[in-house]
Amino acid sequence: MARVYLTTTLPYVNDKPHMGHALEFVQADAIARSRRLMGDDVFFNTGTDEHGQKIADKALAAGKDPQTYTDEYAETFKALKEKLNLSYDAFIRTTDPAHKAAAQEFWKRCAAKGDIYKKKYATKYCVGCELEKTDSELDHGVCPIHPNMEVQVVDEENYFFRFSKYGDALLALYKSESFLTPHFRLNEMVSLIEKEGLQDFSISRLKSKMSWGVPVPGDDEHVMYVWFDALINYISTLGWPDEAKFSEFWREGETIQFAGKDQVRQQAAMWQAMLLSADLPPTKHIFIHGFIFVDGQKMSKSLGNVIDPLDMVAKYGTDATRYLLLRHINPFEDSDVTWAKFDEWYTANLANGLGNLTARVMKLAQDNLTQPVLFDAGAFSKEYSDALGGFEFNKAADIVWAKIQALDQRINAEEPFKLVKSDLEAGRRVTAELVHELAVLSYMVIPLMPATAEKILTAVRTNKKPDNLFNRLA
Repeated sequence: MARVYLTTTLPYVNDKPHMGHALEFVQADAIARSRRLMGDDVFFNTGTDEHGQKIADKALAAGKDPQTYTDEYAETFKALKEKLNLSYDAFIRTTDPAHKAAAQEFWKRCAAKGDIYKKKYATKYCVGCELEKTDSELDHGVCPIHPNMEVQVVDEENYFFRFSKYGDALLALYKSESFLTPHFRLNEMVSLIEKEGLQDFSISRLKSKMSWGVPVPGDDEHVMYVWFDALINYISTLGWPDEAKFSEFWREGETIQFAGKDQVRQQAAMWQAMLLSADLPPTKHIFIHGFIFVDGQKMSKSLGNVIDPLDMVAKYGTDATRYLLLRHINPFEDSDVTWAKFDEWYTANLANGLGNLTARVMKLAQDNLTQPVLFDAGAFSKEYSDALGGFEFNKAADIVWAKIQALDQRINAEEPFKLVKSDLEAGRRVTAELVHELAVLSYMVIPLMPATAEKILTAVRTNKKPDNLFNRLA
């Protein structure tokens, strides 16, 4: 049995959950469920990132204090546990007292290493990204990720982290092909280190200008910069600096982080350098997913093309939404979707696919078998476990749907519904084999669509045709 630690990034609570959040949560959940089925001891973490200028500004605009504001938005993310049937073990908020204490201890360790110092500086800053920006990262003076937000100029004395010290150590870390998937996402970081060198980054803000943050140890005039604070959640959720659970899952276990492609710098470089500074092991695996576009355009409220994951659940159901995200969103590249595409995939592969197959097989079983079929699902096939292990969720689903197609083809070729009338025993034998294959197939469905898999397994155990698994779209 292996110990496996999984964590999503923490969504910033300045708005309600979007499709990118839902995608990452469901991807992490599929891995967590599959590893539990393999017998591993899994700790699955998610939560909310709640400090920083953007939150302070949003709360002020809403006429609320930041804590009240973040309390309300944190609840919208907690609601996804039920809506998407997530199996996480911890939901950490960066406003939790234990997290704040861990962040301060982490700061002290980096400071003791000589990696934190204070200096006056002036820089351009995107509040939307909560990141400093160089001229090369701006497009005509505007952040390309947040073009509607004015880039600010920060001119003050802050604490800095000696990021520049860790270039060689990060390059050594990047030599491992398994460190980041897909590995090509590291090209930008490698190029930055080798050609330009890492620049030390600010890790504090003056409390007089922005008070919403974790207090800097020993300096009441400063609070921690939001990224420095937030990244530490990955270990504070394990109780760090207490070593008990941290040692089991982080030091000795397999650590896996999930993030979007706009987070490579933060997850693969900043966070790893921070861990090295605190004399803690770096992350073993980081999975980076792409973005989701709608009909060729980035989702935007102004364009009116936002697809809300809760609207997807309302229309298709929880498991169908999970299926659509896992099979029809490319795990590594950007993907383009529309409601029409979702409707097509739902009808063809769920209503007419898995749902129809289950109804056909279990109707045969209910009408012709005298007792339930005993089955042993066994372990996942190597092909299937390798696909999930490589974060190829679409490939794993393709393997399942190839089996669905093969069973449909066998029914059409052998016609057991006719065979039971001419040769009952032969018809029963074929039916029992079909039921067994359906049970094995449903075991593979558990990481992708856990509730649907359980409905199929219950039908097999009771030898009864279930109600329609997927209703026809109106």
